[in-house]
Amino acid sequence: MTELASKQRPKRPEYRNINALTDLPSYRLPLAGIVSILHRISGFIMFLLMPFIIWMLDTSISSEISFEKFKAAFNIGMLGLPGFIWKLAALALIWAYLHHFIAGLRHLWMDVSHAAVSKEFGKSSALFTLVVSVALTLVLGAKLFGLY
Repeated sequence: MTELASKQRPKRPEYRNINALTDLPSYRLPLAGIVSILHRISGFIMFLLMPFIIWMLDTSISSEISFEKFKAAFNIGMLGLPGFIWKLAALALIWAYLHHFIAGLRHLWMDVSHAAVSKEFGKSSALFTLVVSVALTLVLGAKLFGLY
């Protein structure tokens, strides 16, 4: 018993709170953490743009005249803002929806499958979520801005 008592134990790791001003600039968040934060941000963006979503739906399906106003808002502009700004708002909404949907499917899969709860799957599924959501946003953004 005296041998065990006299041995030096290795120093245990020290866990501390992160200081937002000094530690965050150098803190390396894992890819899964970035996707998790972006999932929350995309949900917040969709919530903030809900009046814009309702306006787009209402004006696009009400009548032919309102649909022409809808098209003019994106081509010419409205409320003193050029059409480019309205297209950027729509592009933000497209990204938010695609990212939120794909990340939500990722979270559902992790809830259903025990094999999906691992560090390797978390990294690969986070990378898949980021790549697919950005790629689809670029494709739909190119269509929105008239590149094809």
